[in-house]
Amino acid sequence: MADQREKIIRYYRGTEGAEVAERLVDLAEQAQKSQKFRLTDFLDPFGQEIAETVAANYPGLSVDFDGGYEGAERCRALLKDTDFGGTPGFDITVICAKWNGQFVRLGHRDVLGSLMGLGVDRGKLGDILATQEEARILCDQKIAPFLLQNLTQIGAASVTCSEGDLSAIAPREERVKEIRATVASLRVDSIAAAGFGFSRSRAAADIKAEKLKLNWQSVRSASQMVKEGDVLSMRGRGRLEVKEVRGQTKKGRTSVTLERYL
Repeated sequence: MADQREKIIRYYRGTEGAEVAERLVDLAEQAQKSQKFRLTDFLDPFGQEIAETVAANYPGLSVDFDGGYEGAERCRALLKDTDFGGTPGFDITVICAKWNGQFVRLGHRDVLGSLMGLGVDRGKLGDILATQEEARILCDQKIAPFLLQNLTQIGAASVTCSEGDLSAIAPREERVKEIRATVASLRVDSIAAAGFGFSRSRAAADIKAEKLKLNWQSVRSASQMVKEGDVLSMRGRGRLEVKEVRGQTKKGRTSVTLERYL
């Protein structure tokens, strides 16, 4: 078990997933020792990949994910001993915060900022689904009473909160746009520029501002290379997947197929 632990921690050392990996290894060992289960906080897609890696390295453990509705991006992981006969839940609640949309426009960032201002741990929060007059906040059910009592304002708007119905949340429907492009190289700034529709200099500036992530880790250099299957995400612009690298053109450029999730 010590070898498994060190192997996983060493693999993620130096990445943004290092702390998450350590926490997940601890929970995996607790689940294995108790022969029961352990429930994680909400994880982003990179954290979910780490949870799958951890479970695969601990014999007798399985992992399931749930974010409160079908297609959720942020999910909780349930690490469970395969001999455990119970059916544990994911303990997820949705809080609906409503405001008057005629006088103020609020978005995901406003809602998250107000929650952070209340001292809420990001790990206790799942997806935030914002519309013109309402935000549905997926969260650990243990913090629901706190949010119901204390979330009274988002930005400049007064809000009223109530507990919602998870089953009423429609599955996430993502619109996908296929983009066929030729790029100078498979550098991340070239791919981001082609996929998100702006210049390489703009891409480089966004990378410097830490707005761009590659496989859910911050991009440190515009010259970082990408490959088929990689996912780029940019704050405010969504996600982009490198579906196919089709080869070189006669002019020495690289032909690629990208899919942008709108």
